[in-house]
Amino acid sequence: MTSTPSANWSYPTSVRFGAGRIKELGSCAAIVGMKRPLLVTDPGLAKLPMTEAALEVLRDAGLEPAVFSEIKPNPTGANVEAGVAAYRAGNHDGVIAFGGGSGLDAGKAIAFMSGQTRPMWDFEDIGDWWKRADPAGIAPIIAVPTTAGTGSEVGRAGVITNEETHTKKVIFHPKMLPEIVICDPELTVGMPRYFTVGTGMDALAHCLEAYSSTFYHPMGDGIALEGIRLVFENLKRAADVPDDLVARGNMMSAAAMGAVAFQKGLGAIHALSHPVGALYDTHHGMTNAVFMPYVLAFNRPVIEEKFARLAGFLGLEGGFDGVMKAVLKLREELDVPNTLAGLNVDGAQAAKIAEMAVVDPTAGGNPLELTVEGARAIFDAALEGRL
Repeated sequence: MTSTPSANWSYPTSVRFGAGRIKELGSCAAIVGMKRPLLVTDPGLAKLPMTEAALEVLRDAGLEPAVFSEIKPNPTGANVEAGVAAYRAGNHDGVIAFGGGSGLDAGKAIAFMSGQTRPMWDFEDIGDWWKRADPAGIAPIIAVPTTAGTGSEVGRAGVITNEETHTKKVIFHPKMLPEIVICDPELTVGMPRYFTVGTGMDALAHCLEAYSSTFYHPMGDGIALEGIRLVFENLKRAADVPDDLVARGNMMSAAAMGAVAFQKGLGAIHALSHPVGALYDTHHGMTNAVFMPYVLAFNRPVIEEKFARLAGFLGLEGGFDGVMKAVLKLREELDVPNTLAGLNVDGAQAAKIAEMAVVDPTAGGNPLELTVEGARAIFDAALEGRL
């Protein structure tokens, strides 16, 4: 393939995929009824030319956009509250979530909370808590990812840190799913290598954990398999040759596929990564990348047969061992730290992290029951580099 593909998808929402399609942002906003959209992004991205170019597309379409960018790399409840205040003060009628995971999650949460009266934590992804929300109070959302990892653009939730408890909470509602997504690989070209790697490994973690989960969802398994292949074949190229739009586009596809697949479930990679990120403010995707092989080794007794099929699909010899070798090789090629020390994470809060991991919403999808003892064993292995 020598040129980037272009297609319109409706799985699970309307996705406009292809290089240069950010030019359609104005017409997309009009389609969903926005006249005064609030573009939500992070402080660094807000200063870049691509953001001003997106705003210009909106203005050229006769819209009156504004920007909110007071968001931390791990968005907090206070960030969402400030965004909701800006939304209401500006009399906005929709949100354009623009950026990586932080901008997308915060943007969706702001749109969700813009018309609610209960505290955000009342809508954590527990049981049917989402039914507490007033669906009429959820603003329309357009998502524009500028990284290839979280897949939040096709998700129905946002991960927000509760600063009082130092825990990451998943805020969920079906109407948090953006109405239109623009996946333009040109927007990811300027991403620094570290973030290209971290976000790409996040996509791989989503696909691997979804595939590993024992919950029944064969559609999710199929999507996860292809997402894994796309990451193995394109992430190093995207990191080494930043302007390769084919590799960038394939990574954007893998990111969205990971998020679709993990409707099936996630697992211990994320269950451990979430508390580490909340306590040490580490990059989420890179934290997943560090934990990845240690969690796979922990789960080996119950995923070995599935990973034999995965190895066959990827053309690898050795079944589970072949997949593990491929993961370790990819990490090494991408300069992913082998241990938590590479993320400046120590063992001082190991016991607390293990306790937080087992109650994280993602823990339930792990194919092997995650106990406090098991979570601590994985953490210690990742701390010491012991496989």
